[in-house]
Amino acid sequence: MMIGEAPGEQEDRQGLPFVGKAGAVLNGLIRQELGPLGWSRGDIYLTNLVKERPPGNRDPLPEEIERNAPELEAEIGACEPRLVVTLGRFSMARYFPGASISRIHGQARKVGNVIYYPMFHPAAALHQPRWRSLLEQDVARIPELLATVDEGQESLPEAPRAEQLSLF
Repeated sequence: MMIGEAPGEQEDRQGLPFVGKAGAVLNGLIRQELGPLGWSRGDIYLTNLVKERPPGNRDPLPEEIERNAPELEAEIGACEPRLVVTLGRFSMARYFPGASISRIHGQARKVGNVIYYPMFHPAAALHQPRWRSLLEQDVARIPELLATVDEGQESLPEAPRAEQLSLF
C-alpha cells in the first residue's frame, strides 16, 4: 500500500490516485525497480491521505487530514497491507510524528506485522531531479523489507547510511 497526500488536478478529474505527472514518475519507479520482480502498479494499493483536492492545490490542512482519517483507516483495514509506504511529508507525519522526511526517508519501522516506510513523494523528482535517485534507492528496498515480514523476522534491515546516499 502507498499513501500519498491529496489528489492533484488529473487525479481530481479522473477520480483515481497518481494518474498525473507524479503518477507517471511513480509508474516509472515501479517498472524500473519492482518490475524485474514481476510487480506492476496493479499490485500496489494506491490512495491518498485526503480524498478531495485542496483548493488551489495547497497543502492539506490538519482538519482535512483528520476528517479523512476514518476512510483511510478503513482502506488500511480492508487492504491488510504488509507494507505501508508513505509518500511525502504529510502521509509520513501520520505515522512518524515530528519527523523530517529528508532525515528519515528510507528508514522503515515495524509495528506489529506491518512495516511503515517513508519515502519522498514522486512529485519531488519533478521539482528537484536530484531526488529521483533517492526515490529509486528507497523503492529498490521494498522487496527486502517485505521479505522480512514473509520470513517472520522481527528486525528490519538497516537503511543505507546518509553518506552512502547521493543528493547531488
